[in-house]
Amino acid sequence: MPITIDHARLLDFVQAVFASYELDPGDAHLCADNLVAADMRGIPSHGVARLKRYTDGIADGLIFPMNRPLIVTQSVSSAAVDGQAGLGQIVAAFATRLAIEKAQQTGVGVVTVRNSNHYGIAGYYAQMMLDQGLLGVSMTNSAPLVVPTFGKEMVIGTNPISLAAPARRHRPFFLDMATSVVPRGKLEVYNRENKSLPTGWAVGTDGKECTDASVVLDNMTKRAGGGILPLGGEGELYSGYKGYGLAVLVDILSGVLSGGSYTDRVYAKKDGKNLPPDVGHFFMALKIEAFIPRDVFLDKMDDLIDSLTQSAKAEGQNRIYIHGEKEYERFERYKKEGIPLQEKVYATLKEIARDRGLAFE
Repeated sequence: MPITIDHARLLDFVQAVFASYELDPGDAHLCADNLVAADMRGIPSHGVARLKRYTDGIADGLIFPMNRPLIVTQSVSSAAVDGQAGLGQIVAAFATRLAIEKAQQTGVGVVTVRNSNHYGIAGYYAQMMLDQGLLGVSMTNSAPLVVPTFGKEMVIGTNPISLAAPARRHRPFFLDMATSVVPRGKLEVYNRENKSLPTGWAVGTDGKECTDASVVLDNMTKRAGGGILPLGGEGELYSGYKGYGLAVLVDILSGVLSGGSYTDRVYAKKDGKNLPPDVGHFFMALKIEAFIPRDVFLDKMDDLIDSLTQSAKAEGQNRIYIHGEKEYERFERYKKEGIPLQEKVYATLKEIARDRGLAFE
């Protein structure tokens, strides 16, 4: 049974964990807010269940929480940032603010990042741009967990893409998606619940379908082969090559353009030892008024959303959603009712609390 916890209490605890690594209050809050925001939006695969990933990364010398991002080169509308193997949330927020500043000055702000770490949900940074009245794009590459179309070896990441665009009457359009069928965290959720994976999610070491989450996750850990399928699934019948192509697109913008790593060069090893992940990010902020009057854009966004949500419904369905609607509604509900955490996640948080000398009951 899930254990429900007040969102403010959870945020305070996770912030205390990050603060125990001597982060200043603002940075500790940022990192905690990023994880809790994922749970609040109903994305537990990237929520506080991932906290141990960060504490382990710091303990293993792969994440350096006190390192600050460095601007390598920049122009009036662009910049390249070296994350210096710092916490991904701190690095990504720094780059996002830089993109926002440039977009407000020139109309467009594009910032690439290399040598970073896992940055949480991609939408967190698109939301930062949206909060400043901008149209925001956020992408990141990630550990090789996905097999390319017709392959059986994990070569590419789940490489998410997020885009946030404001509307007037409606909630913003808010896309936040992996370019794989599911992210790794979804497999971990199924494994914790001892559930079989749905057909079309993953393959085993032979490149054929596998529905045992523990086997797929073990193969991933050992890099023994198999992995998650690209968006669209196995082969070409359901256009898995399109998800594969989108993942490569993210790698080009986040890894190649940034001067960082890509494909299975992310989270690489040397002499059997893990190297700093060298995750790459890509951020783009667009000032709407640089392209079209803001009022015109907002009216057109409302009209676009109306044309979709008011279109004919499939038999048995009474609503067509716009991307982000479910997440916004869940956020509001969990803020009132609390966040449901799986028992194993709750137990892991208690373990982290003991390790860091913190209270969590």
